[in-house]
Amino acid sequence: MPTADSPDRPSRPNPTSRTLVLGGARSGKSAHAEELTQALAGAGRVRYVATSHRDPDDHDWEHRIAQHRDRRPASWLTVETAHRLDLADHLRSPTAAAATLVDDLGTWLTVELDGAAAWDSPRGTITPRTDELVASVRDYRGALVLVTPEVGLGVIPETRSGRLFRDEIGALNARLAQVCDRVVLVVAGLTMTLKDDPARESCGAEVSTRTRGQA
Repeated sequence: MPTADSPDRPSRPNPTSRTLVLGGARSGKSAHAEELTQALAGAGRVRYVATSHRDPDDHDWEHRIAQHRDRRPASWLTVETAHRLDLADHLRSPTAAAATLVDDLGTWLTVELDGAAAWDSPRGTITPRTDELVASVRDYRGALVLVTPEVGLGVIPETRSGRLFRDEIGALNARLAQVCDRVVLVVAGLTMTLKDDPARESCGAEVSTRTRGQA
């Protein structure tokens, strides 16, 4: 049975684990992931991979980015890009950081859909990119925390773009949940552990996604 963890003290951090942090908008998932990453890094450095693009004309978005930035310790190494982020390549690159935090996969996916002009293209257009990401997470050796939105709890989106994003992020979340050692869901600032099996030998095995993320 899933158990509610204290949002103030992530349970049993493993310095070589891959953790997927799910949650809705304003659920507290980013704050929980930041604290978990700090616990995993200990006295070491954290690499923070920011997937969002800056937009000086969007003052609300700039304010949200500033809030995240102000929470991060000055010692963290922040990776930002003004262009399309090759996230899989970043995860495959050697790093001296003790832990890596990626926040978040929803904005990464949106940029991928934009870059591939996939909003009006056949389904599966960005599958090669999501395949690369899942493989890089599966093969990652170290402390890795991924933040991603949990979607699909409400009505079916009215627009095709809304349905496409929901389907793509749902399928990606399901695939990543298979290759990560630990999966937690954050609701109203509280966490529930959905999976906690860092020692399993088959942690790199990915279950077929044909029937996952499609409901």
